[in-house]
Amino acid sequence: MLEPTSAAVTPSARAPLDVRRVMAALPHRFPMLLVDRVEELTVDEKIVAIKAVTINEPFFTGHFPDRPIMPGVLIVEALAQAAGVLAVESLGLSGTGKLVYFMAIDGAKFRTPVEPGVLLRLEVEFVQKRASVCKFAGRALIGDKLAAEANFTAMIADPPKD
Repeated sequence: MLEPTSAAVTPSARAPLDVRRVMAALPHRFPMLLVDRVEELTVDEKIVAIKAVTINEPFFTGHFPDRPIMPGVLIVEALAQAAGVLAVESLGLSGTGKLVYFMAIDGAKFRTPVEPGVLLRLEVEFVQKRASVCKFAGRALIGDKLAAEANFTAMIADPPKD
């Protein structure tokens, strides 16, 4: 489990980050922006972010109308976006236009349905960090209950040329 750190004690800690800072790090926008805020970010180590899951999410109209549940792929996407913020902030790339692309997802497991009205806590740690390819371990929690977990790899690259 990720241990909390204090920004006053750890010079590499940055938090909180509001949604504007998240959007400076990520190209995603509504309805695909799945990180609402960052509560903790320790450069080169870990991030703790929040996704407020509301009934107004567009995917709930079809998944499922009588029992709204956040799709597992979107939970993994939320973890990946949190990892993207961690990578961009750790590498000093915020506002540069660099993109973080999924390369692999391993060991994804879904433990508890994510329903409207919860704060989904996204905890992601670096497993390996190189200049352009990073590996992460992520967990999504509702309170102290594990909702999902996955390991994933991402590549940091320039956006495609027009």
